[in-house]
Amino acid sequence: MNDQAFTFQTLHPDTIMDALFEQGIRVDSGLTPLNSYENRVYQFQDEDRQRFVVKFYRPQRWSAEQIQEEHQFSLDLLADDVPVAAPLEFDHKTLLTHQGFCFAVFPSLGGRQFEADNIDQMEWVARYLGRIHQTGQKSRFIARPTIGIQEYLLEPRQLFETATLIPAGLKAAFLTATDDLINAVISRWDGNVNMLRLHGDCHAGNILWRDGPLFVDLDDARMGPAIQDLWMLLNGDKAEQRMQLETIIEAYEEFTSFDSDEIALIEPLRAMRFVYYLAWLIRRWDDPAFPRNFPWLTGEDYWRNQISTFVEQVKVLQEPPLQLTPMY
Repeated sequence: MNDQAFTFQTLHPDTIMDALFEQGIRVDSGLTPLNSYENRVYQFQDEDRQRFVVKFYRPQRWSAEQIQEEHQFSLDLLADDVPVAAPLEFDHKTLLTHQGFCFAVFPSLGGRQFEADNIDQMEWVARYLGRIHQTGQKSRFIARPTIGIQEYLLEPRQLFETATLIPAGLKAAFLTATDDLINAVISRWDGNVNMLRLHGDCHAGNILWRDGPLFVDLDDARMGPAIQDLWMLLNGDKAEQRMQLETIIEAYEEFTSFDSDEIALIEPLRAMRFVYYLAWLIRRWDDPAFPRNFPWLTGEDYWRNQISTFVEQVKVLQEPPLQLTPMY
């Protein structure tokens, strides 16, 4: 089965119910779909009125070994008292299978939205990121990938070459802008920094608030530099981002030391995310959920804007990296 063409068409409600029943869970409510494009995630209530979330992994995206490493990381974090949504065990297993699908069951842990512009909440999140990385440094991922140029830039560039979603009249300009961005990133990328187990996708949408932060969705966990889990918390203009970063690092270092040289990786990582995200959309276009939720990708204006974004990001990469206020 080709991962790019996989569409979850065989994952019916009865299939999900049967999979849960095999684990001794009787669903006593409807299956409420939660926001997830990569996998299929549903919230439900059992006959004891307990609420759960079941997550069916997109086949062939991750191997069983890679998913198990994600699960083990979340269990390691939980053991270290980090508030994270970790999978439940059934007969000593967290990774379950049914009709060719891999899935996991989680407790349903509600919360309100993390306020990305709330400096007090940001400090709290940063302290826990220090603790996440403290745990992350205790061992390494073996099966899961490491953030780098090949996966985030070179493989997407090959995909763009043949992608029919990119308008033919803009293809040459888009590829030129992509090449310029890749070269600018390579000139700034330092792959020799310390790599550790990361959340990997620690944006505000993956943090809930319930008397403190709750970290969810470690699906993109991988090896990478610590700054990867910090920079996505930044917002606003450069002055605001500098103040936020200073606050984050000060709180983070209550638990884990931070290498300030990694600040220079913020813009390369941002650019890599731009490219990787576009490649992800193209790879998933055969899934009916994507044309339905991203209809603007078929318009030329979107791709013109992406060319402009890449050109602007090259300029940013040519500027000096963000500088913190000197301490005397």
